[in-house]
Amino acid sequence: STEHWVCLVPYWAAWPYEIMILPRRHVKRLPDLTGAERDDLAVAMKQVLTKYDNLFEASMPYSMGWHGAPFGRDDEANEHWQLHAVYFPPLLRSATVRKFMVGFEMLAETQRDLTPEMAAGKLKVLSTVHYTGRGGANESMIAGAAGEL
Repeated sequence: STEHWVCLVPYWAAWPYEIMILPRRHVKRLPDLTGAERDDLAVAMKQVLTKYDNLFEASMPYSMGWHGAPFGRDDEANEHWQLHAVYFPPLLRSATVRKFMVGFEMLAETQRDLTPEMAAGKLKVLSTVHYTGRGGANESMIAGAAGEL
């Protein structure tokens, strides 16, 4: 997390290391961000992606997207919208073990190999310095509590 952004693993996370990035104030759309918030967003996104790569000391694949309020005539009807980004990385236990959603998970209920709290704890303790710039094995032991990253 940064001055203007919160990075977290939501309690409903379906992917092992799913992350949401949300502004600390109510913002409906990307164009509504201040210059400082846009600059700080780059910092928050770099932190998330560095921690992803550091987790298994490999380039972490992911799908990412933004949710924001729709544009239209009745903007007051969109006051409940909160801008946020979501990251869905498929890696599960290592750089080579991927999670696949099939059958029961897609149609009924997500099955988790680790809880969102466990995922947040593992990500939280990782360095924000990319593993390729440290010149060695992952320096942090993976343990800890859930919460903001």
